Amino acid sequence: MASQTISSFIELPTITRLDLKDKQIDNVGVQCLAEALKRNTTLTELDFTGNKIGRIGAQYLAEALKYNTTLTTLDLRENQIGDVGVQYLTEALHYNTTLTTLELQFNRISQVGIQYLVHTLKHNTTLTTLDLSYNQFGDIGLQYLADSFKHNTTLTALNLGGNNIGDVGVQYLADALKHNTVTLIFLCL
Repeated sequence: MASQTISSFIELPTITRLDLKDKQIDNVGVQCLAEALKRNTTLTELDFTGNKIGRIGAQYLAEALKYNTTLTTLDLRENQIGDVGVQYLTEALHYNTTLTTLELQFNRISQVGIQYLVHTLKHNTTLTTLDLSYNQFGDIGLQYLADSFKHNTTLTALNLGGNNIGDVGVQYLADALKHNTVTLIFLCL
């Protein structure tokens, strides 16, 4: 899909949801999309599943998130963004006050990426749904995440399935949820 075609969809004033699933969009395409997203005032949902944009593409989208004031849902499943990509996204979430749903399944995120996310969750007051299923952070990453619940009270849905979480991680999470103010309604392990 041509880069300029992608950005022209974002600039349409009536589009509120854009599905770009599995379109093999390269970094040039992501860069064009991100530039258009900075100026967009109508798009609320962007599904970017399966484009394998990596950390460079995540960096472009993160930069757009700093300026965008309408996007509430960002689906980045299966994009191989890794820990560095998560770092870019979490830095953007310090500026963004509209994103409520972030889907990061199958992105090779380890406990290092979770540490970046934890720092953001301590201060973010808009993110309510976070899907981290099928990454690689295990019990240690879950412990980091559970610690963030001491400060985050807005997260209501959390999917952690497929992360090699054992009894130690589950116990740590249970203890954290008992003693903290997080208001989870949905939890998947």
